[in-house]
Amino acid sequence: MKRSIFGLLCLAALGCDSSSPTVNKTPINETTTRQTVERDNTGVNVRDRDSTKKTPVDQHENQADIGTTAKIRSRVVETEMSINAHNVKIMPANGKVTLRGPVESLSEKEQIEAIAIEVAGEGNVDNQLEVNDK
Repeated sequence: MKRSIFGLLCLAALGCDSSSPTVNKTPINETTTRQTVERDNTGVNVRDRDSTKKTPVDQHENQADIGTTAKIRSRVVETEMSINAHNVKIMPANGKVTLRGPVESLSEKEQIEAIAIEVAGEGNVDNQLEVNDK
């Protein structure tokens, strides 16, 4: 009861009309669309529609592959790398690991690959990480 009264008071104080929701009035044009594509990574994700490319859905659910992912992810997260690097896709399948996603530098790409090789073994890592161009 107190929350609903508080909420009503806030709406009244801000001059909000709850019957008409706020609408984003930014006009949609080619520039806005281009900025959205760059910001939300949609253009890069088009490749995921190609059935020959690995995606996280292809990750096997056996204990060995789950363990491999956990080991690589925990080692990557322990590093002082960017958020993008901490969130790369790690997709193991039968001992082979595919790495995908954007990273901020060549150094991050190499560090993540080295960690994956230490965990999965030499010759078992397909590094498809991409360095962001700013």
